[in-house]
Amino acid sequence: MTEGVGVQRDPGRDLATAGDLLELLRSGRATTRSDLRRLTGLSRTAVVARVHALTEAGLLVLGAELASTGGRPPGSLVFNAGAGVVLAAAIGRSRAQVGVFDLAGEEQAAAEFELALGAGPDEVMPVVADELARLVGARARSVLGVGLSLPGVVDPERGVSIDSPVIPGWNDVPLAPYLAEVTGAPLFLANDADAMARSEYLGHARAAGGLRDLLVVKASTGIGLGVLADRTIVTGSRGAAGDLGHAKVPEAAGRPCRCGDTGCLETVAAGWALVARLQAEGHEVDHVRDLVAQALGGDAEAKQLLRESGRQVGELLAVAINLLNPEAVVLGGDMAAAYDVYAAGVRESVYARASAVATRELQILPATYGDRAGLVGCAALALKRVLSPAAVDARLALGR
Repeated sequence: MTEGVGVQRDPGRDLATAGDLLELLRSGRATTRSDLRRLTGLSRTAVVARVHALTEAGLLVLGAELASTGGRPPGSLVFNAGAGVVLAAAIGRSRAQVGVFDLAGEEQAAAEFELALGAGPDEVMPVVADELARLVGARARSVLGVGLSLPGVVDPERGVSIDSPVIPGWNDVPLAPYLAEVTGAPLFLANDADAMARSEYLGHARAAGGLRDLLVVKASTGIGLGVLADRTIVTGSRGAAGDLGHAKVPEAAGRPCRCGDTGCLETVAAGWALVARLQAEGHEVDHVRDLVAQALGGDAEAKQLLRESGRQVGELLAVAINLLNPEAVVLGGDMAAAYDVYAAGVRESVYARASAVATRELQILPATYGDRAGLVGCAALALKRVLSPAAVDARLALGR
């Protein structure tokens, strides 16, 4: 779940802290006190003191003794995933998912509910808060953080949406106050495509031997892209990196987009545009999930629309692949539920337009967590923040 597996210290810190040691244990690079001494250069006394602080806080427990290599067998140190929980909420245009996760990212409880189109934060957030309160129950005091995602561009520092045409009425509305009665833990906000990309920290980009460079496509009502470069999320200077759906393409020339502009990729490839097209032809579809269900049921027109959407997205992806040279492209979102059909369209364009060297070993993969990827990604976001070395050290200093 970490964005790196080494000890990452703040400038000016010469010695590894308790938080640094926990990072090494969580990443699997260390399992014993001896490992910690070898990797950090700390003395035996310093390691014992830091491990004691972590065990007193409940973050570490002593595991089974490892096989002896001679002399006294070293006792293993095990990260205690039950020492707390994080809450997660993935809010979309028509659906919200909420959940409770332990500190290893394992889902403990979850729920989802439909949203009225155009519903604002005053309608949605109280329901999100109520559902989270119900799910977490008596564990509310052990909540360490909340991860929340929204479509469009967000400002994580202020905890607000700043540009989301999909859900008008949310811009510049502080979201943390809606959750104040559930928990006083900090709120961490992300764009929905970035959250989906973060879910791959528990999937294709696992720290131990996982992929490090990924492009993660969210193909749903809208089109978004999450970028992992050397296992780090790339958000851009204003958080708008990966806004694939609003790049201009020739096939969309003159078509009005829901963002207020014309000619965007979304007007020919996003779920909302495909649904509008089918509705204009007299088909009974209300959401892109209806289109996907028809495709999975064998409907030829639905399959063709999804494949064509994948082809259109693949044309722009080819440019990103040439620029970033990822190990894999991961396809997620509602349209990727018809994976074989959608991926066929993506492959058609990617392998035709991207360079041979960039595609020689490129993998195209389904999202590890399917339609739960956004929710898992919100949990991953919260866990990264609350289990960072600095956050752990701060919590130990406060004695909690």
